[in-house]
Amino acid sequence: MSRSAAPAPRPADHDDGPPDSSRFQHLDGGAVRRSALELQNRISSRFPDRSLWEVCGEVVALVDEVNAGSGISRRRVRLARLLSRVGMVAVVLFLGGAVALAAAELASSPDAVGPVDLLPLIETIINDLVFGGIAVFFLFTVPERMERARVLRILHRLRSLAHVIDMHQLTKVPERLERSSPEDGGLGMTRAELTRYLDYCTEMLSLVGKSAALFAEDTTDGDVLDAVEGIETLTSDMARKVWQKIAIIQQES
Repeated sequence: MSRSAAPAPRPADHDDGPPDSSRFQHLDGGAVRRSALELQNRISSRFPDRSLWEVCGEVVALVDEVNAGSGISRRRVRLARLLSRVGMVAVVLFLGGAVALAAAELASSPDAVGPVDLLPLIETIINDLVFGGIAVFFLFTVPERMERARVLRILHRLRSLAHVIDMHQLTKVPERLERSSPEDGGLGMTRAELTRYLDYCTEMLSLVGKSAALFAEDTTDGDVLDAVEGIETLTSDMARKVWQKIAIIQQES
């Protein structure tokens, strides 16, 4: 039996990112979408009369939005990045021109300007440089703030979707299996169907967490990472409660 070659050792000065040959240190957005779509098809074939498969369709749509990285908001971010760069160049040119004119005027008549007269000029140049630096920094961070706002809006929708999934399983309690019909408060489901239904809910919650984690692949923004971690914790806690219901059903069977 042939063995695969061991990966080559990485140099000591590598950039801490996964090696180019690695396929298992990066979350694949396409794989997440395929898993969500397959889950939607399984739910619709098993429970076509229930709206859970439509909720899974929302998961697929959000994964598409995460993977595409396009849309009106994304185009606005790109336009803001272009305009901010133009504004930064304009500020730098203006300040450079002002300093160059002041230096040229000073050089043209050095005898007419005394040491005392230089102080206001130096103060003005320093103030212009300080406020110009602040303006450049502000313009440089505008696209980043807009991108953060866009990502946080999508993460908020994922968090809301997790709560919607939780609402679908909230009333699916094992005690209602003993009731004969929906009119009596029953679920209209067998024990095996309820177990499968709850299992689908846990899979959807996991996919919501994975969709949020896609944003953490290429960012070090603290606000985004905190929001992603919050969604992952939320979906894990929700799934744990669902698995407790599944365990009760399996014990009673």
